[in-house]
Amino acid sequence: MSDDSVDKSKRRFLVQLTSATGAVGAVGLVLPMLDSMNPSARAAAAGAPVEVDISKIAPSEMITAVWRKKPVWVLHRTEKNLADLPKQDPQLTDPKSEVPHQPAYCKNEYRSYENHKDIWVAIGICTHLGCSPTYRPEVAPPDLGKNWVGGYFCPCHGSRFDLAGRVYIGSPAPTNLVIPPYRYVNDTTIIVGEDPKEGAA
Repeated sequence: MSDDSVDKSKRRFLVQLTSATGAVGAVGLVLPMLDSMNPSARAAAAGAPVEVDISKIAPSEMITAVWRKKPVWVLHRTEKNLADLPKQDPQLTDPKSEVPHQPAYCKNEYRSYENHKDIWVAIGICTHLGCSPTYRPEVAPPDLGKNWVGGYFCPCHGSRFDLAGRVYIGSPAPTNLVIPPYRYVNDTTIIVGEDPKEGAA
């Protein structure tokens, strides 16, 4: 074997060793960086906040987001929907939302921000046994009666809620639908899972 061939094999070995060491070093640098971009275990368990674009929701339309593995409804209510809400009070179990199923800034007849009352946000799970009610915006449908002005109907056991998520008297559900914490980033974006900053509304 010549000295030249020995040098080439040593050179190949050193190049391969250096490449392998560099690759291991690169992985060692990248993995912590990628891990730091993931939410912490505590944040993941709590349910990371979810950003929702509300700019394209037309009046009477509803979209569904997911927060903490639960459906979150975002409904764009019309002026008529808002005008109808106080008229429903005599038919409701908790019209003034005395049971604290909403943040303090949503404890009003609209169960939303006063200055954004057309947008309503709620967790889409019935407070009876955890089914997901269906959105029924039509007025006076045959199966819900002539006094129905739009709301939510739970197909599992027949609970009914108005367009502020307030439960009707006689429904199996004991309480109004839950309003999650949420805040406005601007007029077109909300973040579900975060309360408003101090002084914001």
